Amino acid sequence: MFLTGDGMSDGPLHHHIARAPLIGERRTAPRYRFYSIRDEFPALCPAGDGGAAILGELYDVPMAQLWELLTREPPELELSMIELAAGAAAAPAEPPELSFGMVLRRGERERGVHTDITRYGGWRAYRQALGRR
Repeated sequence: MFLTGDGMSDGPLHHHIARAPLIGERRTAPRYRFYSIRDEFPALCPAGDGGAAILGELYDVPMAQLWELLTREPPELELSMIELAAGAAAAPAEPPELSFGMVLRRGERERGVHTDITRYGGWRAYRQALGRR
């Protein structure tokens, strides 16, 4: 599971994922916009143009724990597949690395109520700019 919010290590919701092994920091492929939902949750949103690579953490989450995590997500988000940036050792012909991740539910972006925070490149940088942990 690719996490981009407060469930990441040292985040206030990390205890929900703490039993799952951290694989490491990753960035998405540069195909996503990043939104803040009420300054409480982040959400990736696939972008045709103007996408960026967003920083997060990749975890090996057992399905039972994943289910527990999903029940805590806000209604504006839904589970999807996220394409991660290719590593330096990846050959051009290799398929992309994919992971589960939370994205903005269809129709939410069009509502125009969520703040686009793509320029920060990640949730921690955004929260730091707000003066929050």
